[in-house]
Amino acid sequence: MPNIKPVSDLSRYDEVLADITAGSPVFLTQDGRGRYVIIEMEEYEKRQAEFKLLTDLMKSEKTAEEKGWLTEEEADAAIAAL
Repeated sequence: MPNIKPVSDLSRYDEVLADITAGSPVFLTQDGRGRYVIIEMEEYEKRQAEFKLLTDLMKSEKTAEEKGWLTEEEADAAIAAL
């Protein structure tokens, strides 16, 4: 179940922060609408790394579609050259 609190609860930020666990962010509302999300730094860094990886994979796929895919032998040779 999502952990939802009003922004006004930040006046007791120690209680809000105590409710944050890995994979269980705290959602903050303002005027009854979702406004912010607080997550652990480790979770944030993990999500940023996943986003970067997916972005790089999408760029690679686009390049491969434009310039053509490597054969298994070409890929092995390119890796061996590293």
